[in-house]
Amino acid sequence: MASAQKNVVVIGSGFAGFSAAVALAEHGVRVTVLEGKPALGGRAYSFADPDTGDFVDNGQHVLMGCYGETLDFLKRIGTYDQLVFQVDLKIEMLAGPGQSAVLKTARLPGPLHMMAALFGYRHLSPAERISVMRGGFRMLVMRRFGDELRRLTVAQLMDRLGQSEHARQCFWYPLSIATLNDEPESSSSQQLVEVLRRAFFSRRRRDSAFVYSRVGLSDLYCAGATRLIERAGGTVVSRSIVEMLELGAGGNVASVRLRDGRRIEASDFISAVPAPQLLRILPENAVADPFFSRFTGLTSSPIICVHVWLDREVTNSPFIGFIGTTTQWLFNKRQIFAQRGEAHPGYLSFVISGARKLLDSSNEEILDIVINDLHAMIPASREAKVVKSLVLKEKNATIAPDLRSLELRPKAKTPIANFFLAGDWIQTELPATIESAVISGRAAAAAVLSRSTE
Repeated sequence: MASAQKNVVVIGSGFAGFSAAVALAEHGVRVTVLEGKPALGGRAYSFADPDTGDFVDNGQHVLMGCYGETLDFLKRIGTYDQLVFQVDLKIEMLAGPGQSAVLKTARLPGPLHMMAALFGYRHLSPAERISVMRGGFRMLVMRRFGDELRRLTVAQLMDRLGQSEHARQCFWYPLSIATLNDEPESSSSQQLVEVLRRAFFSRRRRDSAFVYSRVGLSDLYCAGATRLIERAGGTVVSRSIVEMLELGAGGNVASVRLRDGRRIEASDFISAVPAPQLLRILPENAVADPFFSRFTGLTSSPIICVHVWLDREVTNSPFIGFIGTTTQWLFNKRQIFAQRGEAHPGYLSFVISGARKLLDSSNEEILDIVINDLHAMIPASREAKVVKSLVLKEKNATIAPDLRSLELRPKAKTPIANFFLAGDWIQTELPATIESAVISGRAAAAAVLSRSTE
């Protein structure tokens, strides 16, 4: 086979890099995965908290049942059984003390299960529930007939659909901010509609399920992918910082030069790192190419995740959305994982997406905001003592989902014949999610394999 004669260097060990490397290894390609950091996992990693023994994700990553490529990838590397499916979607939304409403799917075929959830959502009036349902179906029609969505932000789409401000704040905008990681006034409506179509308007109930990992995010995929790659004759190495891609005769990439002076040659190369990092390792003449130079127009959106350990449980709900506060989501890790609950109760994770205004705030200031929001929404928490806290800022967590970035996102192939791109920021029709990363990695692998037959 031609693919068996190829050897490929993959730069980056996140979901995009590992999914590309695994797909190639399964076709007999010898792969070398290079990670500059000491630990594998890219921007989707976890670590063990030394005091409690809990695994802590750098951000609260939640999979969904519609993540078909990701779930297949985990099956192939042997870690699918580490997933927990919440097939009956249930999201509690709090607008204040005692002001709770639940979005809970019914055991009906999709998308009827979501219609039932909307009709039972008490934060909306009966008229608003009908309006939201109509708006959802109009979105699908707009997606299918024409490209108007490409020109509209989420806020503009809400205007077009005649959605009330109350319906936006209680339903549409929490979904938009959670999936796109930015404000509705700047986020692409096309990306939101694509997520809603796959997750909530699918004919399969299972597609709307929340899917959690029983283990830390790094443990979910890094070790399994590494084993598969190494069994196929490949290597996975950390602390290997790529300093430059070196071009050879004909303008193709000939090798990568590492910071320690080593050079690694290969027949093909895949970059699975964010755009700013990619631009730093490209030769100057390549950066000047319009294909690559446009990446300077891409911007990013931050996420702040606050982990708090309390001395007691303050809610029985596994997952709560806050309406009208800076803090947007609460994940009750004890309820989700049922792990170490008696010895270490009250482990909560809070998420603030699109948190640009808080990046310059101190960790103490951010923690105060989160705790005050928790007290405002769940008064019982005022009796609890904070035993430990951890604030994690991901300044460049995702590519910004604005209209300009949507147009600038590239496909896997580049003007350099043996050089390909992967990453959640590549054009996959999805916002920057784990599923987008896996889709992009597999697309890059397919492009490498197709080149071997040309």
